[in-house]
Amino acid sequence: MALSSHERPTAPAPPPPSMPPDASIGDLIGEIGQDVSQLVRTEIELAKAEIKQESAKAGKAVGMLGGAGYAGHVVLLFASLTVVFALANVMDPAWAALIVTVLWAVVGGVLYAMGRKRLRTVNLKPEQTVETLKEDARWARHPTS
Repeated sequence: MALSSHERPTAPAPPPPSMPPDASIGDLIGEIGQDVSQLVRTEIELAKAEIKQESAKAGKAVGMLGGAGYAGHVVLLFASLTVVFALANVMDPAWAALIVTVLWAVVGGVLYAMGRKRLRTVNLKPEQTVETLKEDARWARHPTS
């Protein structure tokens, strides 16, 4: 089922309450619990539908970026061959190929060093989420404070 960018997936509405007017507090609390449970389930289903829709769009975009990366790789390969052939007009073709290879080795080494340095700064632990969960747990234990 394809949704346009203006449509929002919706989940079925919960059934209307069917509590008699003389219901006890326990019955009312039970009904509230069921309503909250239904609301949470409905929101989870909505989130799943939205994530599925956005994942499909992201997958197509990533495929296009992959194709662009491959095309860029082919361009780089042919540009390197062009440089080798151009240098081969003024020197032995083997030396021309070696020079281009060494240049690419230097570029690769620099990119590796930069990537490794940046990767060391990545923190995969969601610090803010962990802190928020700890605060929620403290609040649940002591709701009046």
